[in-house]
Amino acid sequence: MPNTDAPAPHTPAERAKLARRAAIASLVGTAVEWYDYFIFGTASALVFGPLFFPNPDDPIIGTLSAFAVFGVGFVARPLGAVVFGHFGDKFGRKVALITTLMMMGASTFLIGLLPTAEQIGLWAAALLVLMRLAQGFAVGGEWGGASLVAVEYAPDDKRGAYGSFPQIGNAVGLVFSTGIFALVSLLPDDQLFSWGWRIPFLLSAVLIAVGLFIRFKLTETPSFQAAQAQLEADRESAQAKEKMPLAELFRSFKKPLLLAMGMRLGEAVFGYIVLTIGLTFVENYTDIGRTQVLIASSIAAGFAIYTYYFFGTYSDRIGRRTVFIFGSVFGAAVVFPFFWILAAENILLMYVIYTLAYAIGVGAVYGVEPAFFSELFGTKVRYTGVSLAAQVPSILVGFWPFLATALLAATDGDPWPIAALTAACLGIGLVCAYLAPETNRADIDDIGEDAR
Repeated sequence: MPNTDAPAPHTPAERAKLARRAAIASLVGTAVEWYDYFIFGTASALVFGPLFFPNPDDPIIGTLSAFAVFGVGFVARPLGAVVFGHFGDKFGRKVALITTLMMMGASTFLIGLLPTAEQIGLWAAALLVLMRLAQGFAVGGEWGGASLVAVEYAPDDKRGAYGSFPQIGNAVGLVFSTGIFALVSLLPDDQLFSWGWRIPFLLSAVLIAVGLFIRFKLTETPSFQAAQAQLEADRESAQAKEKMPLAELFRSFKKPLLLAMGMRLGEAVFGYIVLTIGLTFVENYTDIGRTQVLIASSIAAGFAIYTYYFFGTYSDRIGRRTVFIFGSVFGAAVVFPFFWILAAENILLMYVIYTLAYAIGVGAVYGVEPAFFSELFGTKVRYTGVSLAAQVPSILVGFWPFLATALLAATDGDPWPIAALTAACLGIGLVCAYLAPETNRADIDDIGEDAR
């Protein structure tokens, strides 16, 4: 039997209080999880190549190998989405979210203790891959659950605003991860590569403890409790034909699932241009210092903390589709100038383009995804649907930094193919958003038998 923790609140004041608690829990939890995930991406660009895949003759080969491991984590995400999605739809959002946070924290902390290739040879790379798989499995169930906790508790006219909180947590995690790596990158190379790189990973233990403390205080959402009550009533009247959430999702929600996947693909491909690929381009093909790029990423993420909320709130007024389409067009418009400015080695403009690309381009599409995706699926399959929509495209997205780095190596640093592919993926997301129904007035408590 699912543990619903407490009866659904009946008064607006009770629901508002729990909605604020759920939003904060989503923000803090996702901040911790994405801090853990982002430091792996940053370390892949800066230190994992020489530490775990040393190649003195051609350092870019080591970076390629590190990004291949980075991509491995994305392969595990869909499996995590299926497992935790099923668990969250059948037994509740809370336990699934606590489990993902613990798994992510343990694997990240252990990365900070791993011996390097110099110490144990190929076993170092094997252990890094194992920890990365655990990270990916945990993240596969994290984002969907955190989004649902925020959206399902939110007032009907503020689901976009409340749904932006897990995205704000993403930006906070990015600020912390890039900020800490910016500090340790100031160390001399011998200290950075011997012990300095471990600090961001070991610090995750403190953040995980804070996240778990907050998540243990959560109760199950009203939508989940209502769905469970309806299912119990159906069982008692012998009307229940309960299906596995995954089977029900494919039977009744195929179109929303495909549209959400397309939207996620464009957003994620563009997002990693700012998060990792820009840093790789700068590190290998310009004279801009790595610390400057990490600071630019931190500033951009700092602005995104506000723009995620702005775009989520604005989508409550004008609709999710309109905001998402705007973000896709904006992203396609800035991706070419992004690389032109980096190649020109103009530090001031680099700060500007990083902020515009991430805070507005990524902000508009990513900020509305929790509410938009949640509203596309019925309660019985919502955790599974949202998680799969976000994580199945990750199989492609996860190897995007690897592919982009390979393209840079093949073209001797020409970023044109990367920018063109990014614009094409943003176009796919735009078309999918156009074809999707407007959902900002949908009934979030609907159990759902058929796609809207």
